[in-house]
Amino acid sequence: MPDPYRWLEDGESEEAAAWVAAQNARTRAVLDALPQRPALHRRFLELFEIGSVGAPAAAAGRVFTLERWGELDQAVIVLRSAVDATAAPRTLVDPHDAAADHAAAIDWFSPSPDGRLLAYGVSEAGSEHGTLRILDVDSGELLPDALGPVRHPSVAWLPDGSAFAYSRLPDRSTVAAGEEGYWERIYWHDLGDPQERDQLVLGEGLDRTALPIAGISPDGRWLVLHVHLMPTRTDVMVIDRQTGQRRIVVENEEAWTWAQVVGDRFYASTSLDAPRGRIVSAPVTAPERENWTTIVPESSAVIEGFVLAGDSLVVATTEHAVSRLWRHNLDGGDSQEIPLPEPGAVAGFGAAHDVDRAFLTFTSFARPSALWRWTPAAGLEPWSAHPSPIDPSGYVVEQVFYRSTDGASVPMFLVAASTTEPSAPAPTALSAYGGFAISSAPAFSPGVVEWCDAGGVYALAGIRGGGEYGEEWHQAGMLHRKQQVFDDFAAAAQWLVDGGRTSPERLAIRGGSNGGLLVGATITQRPDLCRAAVCAVPLLDMLRYHRFLIGALWVPEYGDPDDERDFSALHAYSPYHHVVDGFEYPALLVLTAESDSRVDPMHARKFAARIQAAAAPGSGPALLRVEARAGHGQGKPRWKQADELADSWAFVCWQLGVGG
Repeated sequence: MPDPYRWLEDGESEEAAAWVAAQNARTRAVLDALPQRPALHRRFLELFEIGSVGAPAAAAGRVFTLERWGELDQAVIVLRSAVDATAAPRTLVDPHDAAADHAAAIDWFSPSPDGRLLAYGVSEAGSEHGTLRILDVDSGELLPDALGPVRHPSVAWLPDGSAFAYSRLPDRSTVAAGEEGYWERIYWHDLGDPQERDQLVLGEGLDRTALPIAGISPDGRWLVLHVHLMPTRTDVMVIDRQTGQRRIVVENEEAWTWAQVVGDRFYASTSLDAPRGRIVSAPVTAPERENWTTIVPESSAVIEGFVLAGDSLVVATTEHAVSRLWRHNLDGGDSQEIPLPEPGAVAGFGAAHDVDRAFLTFTSFARPSALWRWTPAAGLEPWSAHPSPIDPSGYVVEQVFYRSTDGASVPMFLVAASTTEPSAPAPTALSAYGGFAISSAPAFSPGVVEWCDAGGVYALAGIRGGGEYGEEWHQAGMLHRKQQVFDDFAAAAQWLVDGGRTSPERLAIRGGSNGGLLVGATITQRPDLCRAAVCAVPLLDMLRYHRFLIGALWVPEYGDPDDERDFSALHAYSPYHHVVDGFEYPALLVLTAESDSRVDPMHARKFAARIQAAAAPGSGPALLRVEARAGHGQGKPRWKQADELADSWAFVCWQLGVGG
């Protein structure tokens, strides 16, 4: 199999490093000369000053969030009262002093049930690998416990905060080269003990790609263990800590199940026998599948999650990727919809089990993520006070449905400023994701807001492979059916063009990670569809992806290149292997980062090199941007985000003739 740029897989070689340096110099010379870039950069720095709030965690009258506002380059952990909206919030953890360039970021946090202690992790340069530390919330003192390496661990605290179960990776020195991101296990830690004394709870016999996740009942008796294997399989086990008895609830099922125990009841949301999800309950002493009672049945909506809050079951669902929120009794009865501000997305939940009170974050295309509180008496009320100069009513969001190649109806959002006069063909940026059951839902983005303010239209398609219509929609675009994902995306572009809304010369496509694979496949299969493409942190060599970083985790989604049938399916669309000499390709900007611990930068390097060598003279420029001290995108400081967005959107504006 021809692979002329395999030498670019080793990013630490002198030859590859010199090549990357030359690529970055060439890219900077082009992008820095674009007249649109300075104003865009200033505008993005302003838009990033708008406050945003991450998923909340509630505990003992307190609510903890990850927030960023003003000139903060990184998000900080904030403590608020769960009962008094007038009480001043307090910053608990600020990572800015951990790195001179502000490239250290908080990856995750977990408060103890009594709200007295806070476990959290900080990583540097986008690596997402860090150390679990514990903060005394009231004194602000760090406890001596330091556990790791961890990567987004689950932490299941005892009610009094004296101990917890948590997940961690093995020490790098104990695993073979290339295995550093695998073999995650769950351990039990007593506060104050050295890590060497932690007891293994779950790990023996697990697949190296398994992601074990721990939860615990509010009384500390029942340990609920999930073993997640990407993309959607989740096994569940319940352990009685009093007797040591282990009960297997779900095992070896290609379905997701997420469970918790409150009181004497086991509750779970699951796609077992319900591709769009249902919520079930059972006695905790008999939580096996045959004892389940469905309390919220499957419907046309997709169940995204639930929390138990006192006597209330609060459930988030989506219909056509738009969130809806519901309150039920604990037996599923007395269903009532909780109105949301506008079509958008519920991005995170938090609740203490003993109070009828829940917290959530909500966002839409023109509304930054903010914290909201729900109670039966007051309904949904804002609980964070970061002012935003963006008025959601200043933007028009239309949801359309188009036919794909097989006749299926696919949803697509179209976003524009309300002041934009309808015209054809309009400059349009089309994006999608199409994988891992992740839905393309409304979410605030400074790039989208500025693009719309400049007169552009932003299109977001809910193609197969995502979770827009549950597990069936996901499975229709995975493994040997992956080509349907690319067909859905091409059909979206074709619908926009055929309807006179845009033209290939005024269309750009964008995508990142799995969405970067989508962009790579689209420009190699249908280079005629668009004028420009932005391809971020992408997978592009699908015959060798599983050999780098944590690529083996994704074999259930894409297939195993070492299997003959899977190899054939992967080779049929692998973008790197379908670049053809002498073709005219769209203008291309490929973005990657040196410290990406998910998708190896080798994909971007090899693809950019191949396109540059193969493209016909009439092709657009093919640029590669490799960022230092950054990763897959998580934890990137504000100034780096503004730089990247200015480069990306200046490139799109240049190619589509917007501004300048």
